[in-house]
Parts: sequence; C-alpha cells; structure tokens
Amino acid sequence: MNNSLFDFTVTNANGQPQDLSQYKGKVVLVVNVASKCGFTPQYKGLEFLYQKFSSNGLVILGFPCNQFGAQEPGNDSEILSFCSLNYGVTFPVMSKVDVNGEKAAPVFQFLKSSAPGLLGTEMIKWNFTKFLVGKDGKVIERYAPNTEPSAIAQDIELALKA
Repeated sequence: MNNSLFDFTVTNANGQPQDLSQYKGKVVLVVNVASKCGFTPQYKGLEFLYQKFSSNGLVILGFPCNQFGAQEPGNDSEILSFCSLNYGVTFPVMSKVDVNGEKAAPVFQFLKSSAPGLLGTEMIKWNFTKFLVGKDGKVIERYAPNTEPSAIAQDIELALKA
C-alpha cells in the first residue's frame, strides 16, 4: 500500500528509475506538463519557484503527458530538450506518463485519490494540474491548471517551514 509520494519509483526522462524516497523531508510540487499547451509558459514560473526555493528543500517534478489534446507528442529526449532550450528548466523531468485512465501512472493514482478535484472528481482535467506534497509525502493541496505557479509560492513557503 502506497501511503506517501515517497513510496513510489518512477522513470526519469533519461529512462532511469527514480526512487522518490530520495525526496523524503523535502516539499515536492508534482506537475503534469506539456510542450504545446496554452499553459506551457508556466514552465517559466515553475523554474522561478525551483530557483527560489530549491535551496530550502523544494523539488519540482514535471511529468509530461500527452492525454490532453495531444499536446505532448515528443519523446522523452525531445521533451527534455524543449524544456531546457525554451524555458531553461533545471528541475527534474520524468518520462512521459498517462495521468488518467486504466494506464494512469501509479504515482498519479495516489495523488488524485489523496486530493480529489472539483466536486470530488479524481480525474485530472488538463495539463499543468499541480500537487503540492509535504515533507511527509502527503498531498497538501491540488491546484487547477490555470493556477499560476507564482500563486502557489506562499503555500510552498508554509510547507517548507512546517
């Protein structure tokens, strides 16, 4: 039974397993990302948060997903290159996953059941849904795709102090 984000192992964009237990004691912002979405410029805000708070214990994990309007068509290396070249992304980007449906990545099944969306629905509605996870691996808050990263800064600060 997975009771915390830190119970999962995922695959990073380089195809290597990444044990999320390495982030125990840190605050983690998990985001399903896409390169060809109206919200794609949020990469800039996410990177700003990462630069501002990573030395205090924030980790941002980007999980590319092609389930919404086929807005993430590239392979993992193309996605990494896009993020780095266009938005200077330095936070970890994982391998492309499904976030909804039967093939949804287990880590997203955990996040969605821990923090259902509007009206209690677990389904992720679009790219750039964000989950703020505390140092204990439990979900603190779920944010809508249109929530700008800067609007989460205060919650991140509180979580880092907790």
